[in-house]
Amino acid sequence: MKQFIIALLIASAFACNDKLNQLNPNTLTTANFWKTESDFMQGLAAAYKVFRDVNNGYWGVRGIELSNGRGDDNFIRNGVYGLYQVSTFNNNPTTDTPTGIYTGCFNAIFRANQVIRYLPQGQVSESFRNSAMAEAKFLRGVNYFTLAINFGAVPVITKVPQTPSDAAVPKATADQVWAQIISDFQAAAKGLPLSYGAADIGRATQGAALGFLAKTYVYTENWAEAEKIFKMLSQPDGMPQPPFTYDLMPNYEDNFLKGTENNKESLFEIQLANVGGTQPWSIDNANEAQGVTTAQEFAPSEVSGWYLMYPTEKMFREFQKERTVANDFDPRMYASIVWDYPGATYYQQPFANFSKPYGFSSGIRKYQNWRDKNEGIFISEINEKVLRFADILLMYAETLVMRKRPAEAYPLIDRIRLRAHLPKLPAGRLEEALMAEIRHQRMIEFYREGLRFYDLRRWGLLQKEITDSDKEGKGFYNDKFQYFPIPQNEINTNPAITQNPPWG
Repeated sequence: MKQFIIALLIASAFACNDKLNQLNPNTLTTANFWKTESDFMQGLAAAYKVFRDVNNGYWGVRGIELSNGRGDDNFIRNGVYGLYQVSTFNNNPTTDTPTGIYTGCFNAIFRANQVIRYLPQGQVSESFRNSAMAEAKFLRGVNYFTLAINFGAVPVITKVPQTPSDAAVPKATADQVWAQIISDFQAAAKGLPLSYGAADIGRATQGAALGFLAKTYVYTENWAEAEKIFKMLSQPDGMPQPPFTYDLMPNYEDNFLKGTENNKESLFEIQLANVGGTQPWSIDNANEAQGVTTAQEFAPSEVSGWYLMYPTEKMFREFQKERTVANDFDPRMYASIVWDYPGATYYQQPFANFSKPYGFSSGIRKYQNWRDKNEGIFISEINEKVLRFADILLMYAETLVMRKRPAEAYPLIDRIRLRAHLPKLPAGRLEEALMAEIRHQRMIEFYREGLRFYDLRRWGLLQKEITDSDKEGKGFYNDKFQYFPIPQNEINTNPAITQNPPWG
């Protein structure tokens, strides 16, 4: 189900550099490349592949560490200095990890913009042109969404620069960035197909665009528009709204295993495979691996890992707040973390065999190859889930609460609870009590999926929840760290840009 990886491999040697102007027939230029459907497919694939780039991809190893490392649910030790800075709120405009994500997003935007720029002149069918244009705008929208939630105000670039001066673009306001994101996802939703054949699994669909559009409305608190889209994707009574057929997987852990990917719960995910080259750090050439090193970095040293990130004790306690109807731990706890319970195994060993060098009670299971003997594979091929139907359901419930209709949120929350073998919520809860339940469910449902920090910021709870945690560096947190600063490299090379307050 990962055939689209083939297209990524083709694109790995094509860096989409549009600055060449030679007319050598053996050289790729804008004059002889952007013509056929194959050319544009390679251009789209080059934009997709940035997502899992080892240093600059938001769903590559450094991006996963960045999005997961700042909340009250995880701690990143000091094995990689830039990540430690981010996790302990000591980062600054020169910190390399946020700089890499900023660079990666704009690289992908440039590649998407190339497809958008040259499609009108391509020798392709009208149907291909329309769908490829929508796909490119989806990819641009996702990257601007990533920039918006991490940096706030950034330049909005929708055209391919023709001269060096064209690349010197000032920042747009945060509102203008969000407006561009909405425009891109609206256009994508109109032009993308509902689904693809098996050879193209992994490409963006109409449901992915609508899901991201609804999520954008949640982040911008446009609850009325968010509700319209959530209703399209899922009816409160549990029946999907045709033509969409998304649903929860019966087994929660099936979302994070390499044998059950691209399932009915997935709206969009990053396709990974242990194919291609053997070097994750070889970018845009034939040596580049198509998997990621994330699982190895989070695994214990006893099984060829780095033990770089741990669940906090606060997270460990959150999982235990409620037992199932059978008086067991929540199945999401078993799937997400490992701890010293009777019979606990980890990489085919008793968990008790593993050292706890930093004193934390639990380790990470989610997205780990923890049923294997070790993480020596070095290139994990478990797809990273970008948007799951569970997220749609809980955002829909939140939207209804924000619209003062808490009773309608119950069935949505109960779908999440029942999958976790928890009883239905008692009736009669008012808005704040339901929001407390939604906050709790989101914390445990999406552990290690990079949402916690951004949820807390949306709710205005970052200072409170980080302070009320055992996270190292919590004393350094203040609202300055809600967003990253514009990277210093950008300030140095772009004379039109200024630093975001309060960093500048």
